[in-house]
Amino acid sequence: MNIEILISFSFAVFALAISPGPDNIFVLVQSIRFGKKPALAVVAGLMTGCLIHTSLIAFGVSLLIVKNEILFTVLKIFGAGYLLFLAYKVFKSSGSIEFEAKNLRARPIAKLFRQGFIMNVLNPKVSLFFLALFPGFLFAENLSETIQFFILGGLFILVSFIVFGSIALLAGSLKSYIEKHPKSGLFLKWLQIVVFIGIAVFILV
Repeated sequence: MNIEILISFSFAVFALAISPGPDNIFVLVQSIRFGKKPALAVVAGLMTGCLIHTSLIAFGVSLLIVKNEILFTVLKIFGAGYLLFLAYKVFKSSGSIEFEAKNLRARPIAKLFRQGFIMNVLNPKVSLFFLALFPGFLFAENLSETIQFFILGGLFILVSFIVFGSIALLAGSLKSYIEKHPKSGLFLKWLQIVVFIGIAVFILV
């Protein structure tokens, strides 16, 4: 088992989770407007949705790998290409962080959990992202690919939950800091670009 690969994966997930995106911005706005509990309910829903995507990737990709190693290589090339595409999309974005969210209303905790879950599960980009990311971080020759995918998925969910949960708990301070330091959005933008490119190179090499 290569622990260094797992550590590298965890750092990559942390950098990506902390970079501005629709999910963490939604959590931030929810916490600022309605409090920590509603925001944490959304986070729990989002992470539960990640478990569904992990299961789909673990069982589906594992079967493909067992049957065809060439296809696994193709998946890795696809993954690197997709991550480079994401880096390009981030590069073309403005890097500014917007706090406005239209039609945002306080809802019961259960409904917020369900909303976060549905937001994640019905987003095909999450499965694409997992498909691009996970095959390049297999870390053990004595474990099945299915188990390794679930371990990577568990790490992804754990690290993302810590980051998103921290955003929910520290929303007021984060908003004040970002408003006082407009360039923070630009820094996070380039951090995301570097991480995407770095992961792509790691997968290929």
